[in-house]
Amino acid sequence: MKKVLVASCIAMFVLAGCNTFKGVGEDVSSAGKAVTKTAEKTQDRL
Repeated sequence: MKKVLVASCIAMFVLAGCNTFKGVGEDVSSAGKAVTKTAEKTQDRL
């Protein structure tokens, strides 16, 4: 019974961590797209 409880806790932390890193990755991607768009607009003006 203890092994099942420990395995469940480990799985919960791993899955929660994956979701957190996925969210961070999406935020970084959005920031990168914004920077790219701004750079393209600036280049077009020149």
